[in-house]
Amino acid sequence: MGIHNLAKLIADHVPNAIKENEIKNFFGRKIAIDASMCIYQFLIAVRQEGNTLTNEDGETTSHLMGMFYRTIRLLENGIKPVYVFDGKPPALKGGELAKRAEKRAEAQDNLEKATDAGDTENVDKFSRRLVKVTKEHAEECKRLLSLMGIPFVDAPCEAEAQCCALVKAGKVYAVGTEDMDALTFGADVLLRHLTFSEARKMPIKEFHYRRILDGLKFTPEQFVDLCILMGCDYCDTIRGIGPKRAFEMVRDHINIETILEKIDTDKYKVPENWMFKEARELFINPDVTDPATIDLKWSEPNEEGIVEYMVKEKGFSEERMRNGVKKILKAKNTGTQVRLDSFFKVTTNTSTNSPNKRKTEDVKEGDKKKAKKAGGAAGFKRPK
Repeated sequence: MGIHNLAKLIADHVPNAIKENEIKNFFGRKIAIDASMCIYQFLIAVRQEGNTLTNEDGETTSHLMGMFYRTIRLLENGIKPVYVFDGKPPALKGGELAKRAEKRAEAQDNLEKATDAGDTENVDKFSRRLVKVTKEHAEECKRLLSLMGIPFVDAPCEAEAQCCALVKAGKVYAVGTEDMDALTFGADVLLRHLTFSEARKMPIKEFHYRRILDGLKFTPEQFVDLCILMGCDYCDTIRGIGPKRAFEMVRDHINIETILEKIDTDKYKVPENWMFKEARELFINPDVTDPATIDLKWSEPNEEGIVEYMVKEKGFSEERMRNGVKKILKAKNTGTQVRLDSFFKVTTNTSTNSPNKRKTEDVKEGDKKKAKKAGGAAGFKRPK
């Protein structure tokens, strides 16, 4: 779910912390991607006649097709993805998971009614709401990624927290996810729409954590408290406090403890046994694997292994799979070039005519030319 309305609050208060970009401009970047978010998108978007794609045995294959082609698209644009899979959810998330289960049960009832009524539009609508990423989906995607030569990480807990740890350790440049709570975990750079539905053709939004803190004039701890007040997955919110009021309260009172001392409890209903401290701890000190112990390696694809798995076991077109492998190999050869900014440490200077400014512009121009060579996107294709 992420943080309620956080993107809008940042856009309203710190617009310079958000940058719209094209995928080709991330050429040469290593990016950690929330795998479960991707799989969910594939199960929702890659469908046929309102249902997820299946093979002749009735096994769902939407997630595999989506993972295969989206990864190729990233590679073709010079991006080196590393997928991070969720581990066991924290106990504090139990309330949110229970709410989701209730919504699925409601959707199931509505689906049955729509089916009985022959309402195809609502059948499709409620079918999508019943989509759930399973352990089997994740394991199948891991097998495919291994065959493609793409690294993945099993997080002990939340995937987004592990992605952020990789960013902060310098293992990758950014986190690719739609959930804004990656910023609450302290990711230096968050990329939204990087892994969005290709059919939407939306620009990538690049959120910069330090600029957000500077613009809001908040410490990391204040930012976490703001996110908790706005609404996160780990605890309820104070009834009557929306995003605007939450921002004003943190700005004026520094932390939630002081806010609780100052607010009118008749006007603002504080949840009973409110576990905001535990939620704060999960954001500040999440359960993650030490990035120093994680070795990320991108290797050659196993073409015959991909054919064995995707064609013989899962029923995909052999021609399309082999063509996909060719694209991976071509992208890998193109990706052997590295970003110019890995060779230069560019120093900014406010002087318009300074040599350093000219060097910066030269470097950026070089990046653009290289990114252009790596351009082009591969959309989803249905297997025959």
